[in-house]
Amino acid sequence: MMKAALLAYALFLPLSAAAQSSPEDDDKRPVAAHFYELTPRTPGADFAAALRVPRGYRVATWASDLGNARMLAVAPDGSVYVSRRSEADIIRLVDADGDGRADGPPTVIVNRPGLHGLTIHGGQLYFMTAHEVFRAPLRPDGGIGAVETLIDDLPDAGQHLNRTLAVGPDEMLYISVGSTCNACDESSQENATLLRASLDGKRRSVWASGLRNTIGFGWHPRTGALWGWDQGIDWLGNDMQREEINLIERGHRYGWPYVFEDGKRNPQDEPPGGLTAARWAAASTAPTLMHVAHSAGMQWAFHPGGGFGPDAAGDAFVALRGSWNRKPASGYELARVRFDAAGRPTRVESFVSGFMSRDGTSQYGRPCGVAVLRDGSLLLSDDANGILYRISYDGAAGQAAPLAPPAGPMREQAARGTDVPLALARPETAARGATFKVTADAFADQGMIPREHSEYGLGISPALRWGAVPGAASYAILVEDPDGSAKPVVHWLAWNIPAGTRALPAGLQERDRLSGGALEGMMQGATTRGTVGWYGPRPPKGDRPHPYHFQVLALDRALDLPLGATRDQLLAAAAGHVLARGETVGRYAEAAAR
Repeated sequence: MMKAALLAYALFLPLSAAAQSSPEDDDKRPVAAHFYELTPRTPGADFAAALRVPRGYRVATWASDLGNARMLAVAPDGSVYVSRRSEADIIRLVDADGDGRADGPPTVIVNRPGLHGLTIHGGQLYFMTAHEVFRAPLRPDGGIGAVETLIDDLPDAGQHLNRTLAVGPDEMLYISVGSTCNACDESSQENATLLRASLDGKRRSVWASGLRNTIGFGWHPRTGALWGWDQGIDWLGNDMQREEINLIERGHRYGWPYVFEDGKRNPQDEPPGGLTAARWAAASTAPTLMHVAHSAGMQWAFHPGGGFGPDAAGDAFVALRGSWNRKPASGYELARVRFDAAGRPTRVESFVSGFMSRDGTSQYGRPCGVAVLRDGSLLLSDDANGILYRISYDGAAGQAAPLAPPAGPMREQAARGTDVPLALARPETAARGATFKVTADAFADQGMIPREHSEYGLGISPALRWGAVPGAASYAILVEDPDGSAKPVVHWLAWNIPAGTRALPAGLQERDRLSGGALEGMMQGATTRGTVGWYGPRPPKGDRPHPYHFQVLALDRALDLPLGATRDQLLAAAAGHVLARGETVGRYAEAAAR
């Protein structure tokens, strides 16, 4: 086995370090990182009993010879569904006699190349590949009915193709889309995110971004808050980047790829558009807890309480598959995340260990999937040896409580900015002077917007022009569709357009800050889709034409707003500073599919 040390150049100083003439001046310190794959060993017949667990718990083999067993989902009837990446299928196992072991060989339920994430909700099996999300009704015999394709256009996966999904307490589908790379400027704003979609897949948005690879996530059973475990950047050293436990909230950014942990700057890349890492860090949400670097957190399961240890309710269990980029190796265990009475995580502790040899050179399994069985015991998958382990508690009685987190927190976050008037109908945009004319090169006022500017087409922003306003220090743009699902849907936010700029070309970059010539310093904020930059018209196919209001404000100052600012933040900052305003309206419709 190769055990070689890599010498790379990087600097991991806090952002408060003394300023240099260039950020790259700090990027010249050697750091040792290792490629350190452990030698795989086959566990013996008595291996489960030898695994280390807290007093009162025990581990036994629930099923074996399963191949590349990855993610787990437990149906209401107690049957267990397991995705197998290498075999490209989902299998089903049952323990009908209740003896703590699967009754027989698995049944193959469905095949799809690249299949990985799965969940069960409302009598439906949801499952996904790197690019698609499917669902199918569960039959009484445990099989499935006709498979329906819900989504078929998720962005390319690259390095992190093992995507996962779950249905939240708000009856919406949440999809983890990892980054395509270790650390880079992504070509799609849907990469390195958690997406939120309707159960039929017809509507989706970016819920949170800057998440390198959050395979494991879930909702706290008491508070309904969404928590996830994010895997850190490789090749930053043995102890960087530490794995993160994040409270995942709508519109928040979590640092990747330019900053990590408590604001450390990633020396591999600089934020685009002339932004500093300090500004990126200021707009990012720091993790609530961190754990040993390169542990590779996988599936996450909250325990609702019942049928397990007396203090398990509200704690999370996370499979740590184990590192290849650290010496000594980390992971190779089932971790427990302790939560306090307020529903906040307080520490991470080892729960099931012993998959790594005591000398740290070999491994007897790669923990991957974790789920709570109906009786309250835990099921843990080892994707290297095809084993499912059952962790039980001596003397446990009863069943697991229903896992029913309150929906309020997610619904409240999703409702922000909805069912409000258009920008020009709000008091914040009251102007001191007369209106000015706004025109678009591609369409006349009240005319049809060409398809290339829609999300059904090329999705490029249209060229705009407006008249000069004496005394204006900057201009801002807000594009809204009052007929869209959010009422209104925000399609574009821009501010700090230079005072001397009165025309924007078509096809602007979709990033926070623009640079160069007349665009220098122009900022763009969050759309209803959760992305920055132009989000073109995308009304439901067959709808009558939707109106898209291109609203331009002339301001007496530049606005000091955070990266990814929302429409409400922009309007609050603009209140009392609007000199004049103008508007043009374009319309768009997409024919129904035949």
